[in-house]
Amino acid sequence: MNNFLTVIGFTIRNKMRTKSFLITTAIIAIILSIGVNLPYIISQFNKDEPANIGFIETNAPEVTGPLKAYYEGMENPGLKLISYPDTGSGEANEEALRQAIISGDIKGYILFESNEAVGFPKVFYKSEGLMDMGTSGTLSAALQTIKTDAVLQEAGLTEAQELLLRSPIEIETTQISLTDAAVGEGKSADQQGLAMGFVYAMMILLFMGIFVTSQLIATEITAEKSSRVMEILVTSVSPLTQMFGKIFGMFLIGIMQIGVYVAVFVINVTLPHNVEMLEGLNINFADIDPSLYVFAVIFYLTGYFLYSTLFAAVGSIVSRTEDLAQALMPITFLSMGGFYIGIFGMTSPTATFVEITSFIPFFAPFAMFLRIGLTDPAFWEIALSLGLLVACILLFGWLSAKIYRTGVLMYGKRPSFKELRKAMKAYKV
Repeated sequence: MNNFLTVIGFTIRNKMRTKSFLITTAIIAIILSIGVNLPYIISQFNKDEPANIGFIETNAPEVTGPLKAYYEGMENPGLKLISYPDTGSGEANEEALRQAIISGDIKGYILFESNEAVGFPKVFYKSEGLMDMGTSGTLSAALQTIKTDAVLQEAGLTEAQELLLRSPIEIETTQISLTDAAVGEGKSADQQGLAMGFVYAMMILLFMGIFVTSQLIATEITAEKSSRVMEILVTSVSPLTQMFGKIFGMFLIGIMQIGVYVAVFVINVTLPHNVEMLEGLNINFADIDPSLYVFAVIFYLTGYFLYSTLFAAVGSIVSRTEDLAQALMPITFLSMGGFYIGIFGMTSPTATFVEITSFIPFFAPFAMFLRIGLTDPAFWEIALSLGLLVACILLFGWLSAKIYRTGVLMYGKRPSFKELRKAMKAYKV
């Protein structure tokens, strides 16, 4: 037991002193801080003045007049229409508008062309910007409103009829549970959105803990082996104690790293400008089902210990760090596959593919957690997924321990499975 704790302590101290680890942690924390404050940062660079859009005052005045009034009546209009006098010819008018863009007076300009087939002029928006979808989208919505107003006025509807026609149809979406005898209370649209955001954040944390931290185990084992430090370690500590000591040590490192990121996130979220934004979004973390936090911890632990044992086994049979990436590629693909299933499965968590992969141990930490967060799987499904995952951890833990005890003593090229088997028999593993 003392040796086990010594290996854990050595692993933690060794990693905490590594400059690359500290720098990477600091960079990710900085990126996280920028990401949380990005809306506020962007708002500081945005100009409060609306973008000026030019038009010729005699070109479709029945449209430009209401359009100008439409934007002037808004509290914070994104656009402002600037009129220019008619010079007598279309080419001269457009040239004048082009010169206004060059001089910086306007961002772009709109032109109208008669279109009797639909009873509303055809609209052209021209600007120097490539794919200026934001401005054209705003103009499209405003012109659609003006067109609707004109049609309703010609129809001679009363004010009450117009109000009735304009009132939107509201649909309240609620997720229900059909796994029990009685239908569950379900989740409102706000609760569903909050659960989706929480699941998305946990997917990233799971990936960091399972993939990034587990890969550090393989890297450290291979580095010790290539520097011949491993030869000294095996004389004082058994390979099995080394392996699980490193796994638990890296687990604690990963928890501390995630704790730093969570602290950075909380600090940035509690800044005054972000508090105001969150209040406007009406986010209440109490609406998240408490069991979701429990399952997040369970799948983090099971996912980490499954992949960490595999990464440790592979790291033990590689003698050079240059060959490690290639050796880890199959396991890397498995972990990334689970992450992508979880991320892209958020749009269709009830898909058959997601349900099937939630019972495959390599993908279960992502797929089953996704189903728990966004759907309502039966209890037996969760129990079966966790049971298969735990059984797989025990199986691969036992197999990885055998490979580790043999692999740390083998140098040179990466051994094949046949050579590993022979070595295991020779070492009576």
